[in-house]
Amino acid sequence: MEHLENMKDVFILSHPLIQHKISRLRDVNTGTNEFRKLIEEIAMLMGYEALGDLPTEEVEIETPIETCMAPVISGKKMAIVPILRAGLGMVNGMLALVPSAKVGHIGLYRDPKTHEPHEYYCKLPEPIDQRTIVVLDPMLATGGSGSEAVNFIKKHGGRHIKFMCIIAAPEGLKKLREDHPDIQIYVGHLDRCLNDHAYICPGLGDAGDRIFGTK
Repeated sequence: MEHLENMKDVFILSHPLIQHKISRLRDVNTGTNEFRKLIEEIAMLMGYEALGDLPTEEVEIETPIETCMAPVISGKKMAIVPILRAGLGMVNGMLALVPSAKVGHIGLYRDPKTHEPHEYYCKLPEPIDQRTIVVLDPMLATGGSGSEAVNFIKKHGGRHIKFMCIIAAPEGLKKLREDHPDIQIYVGHLDRCLNDHAYICPGLGDAGDRIFGTK
């Protein structure tokens, strides 16, 4: 496997706080409530890194002392698009950074035998072509769901797309990069591989089940 960390527009985030919280996520003894909070906190920390290139413009502000020109985010507001259902766990962390962001949703399920993704829901804020879009999914395993989600957004006119996942397998990252070389990809940790059931190793299990307390 090639050195995916060196791929153009792929950012493996090594911040100690992100890595510490991911280690807590992995622990089988981490309960639902703590797991949920950690997902939000990691999403916020990763979002801070991923949004460092948002465009700004100068506007006139009146402070208690004087009037000045100050930078604000320019253009249409962001769109946050979680991949259902596990991506929902990352939304509040991103909204803590950008409360005015619009939230879309993409519903995909993975065939248990072929591991291929299938769409069952897609709702995006308009005008999607003028927004910076951040796609959220805690896990990037085979890359099929992530790649299809980006495909759906592009078909609806989305152009400025970032993909954010907490844990990725090399196989999934490679597929997403090859299918969509025009997007930025932010990864909390690049894990070792996929097993025979297409689960990330060492991973953290099923993120959706652990966020929502289901099995």
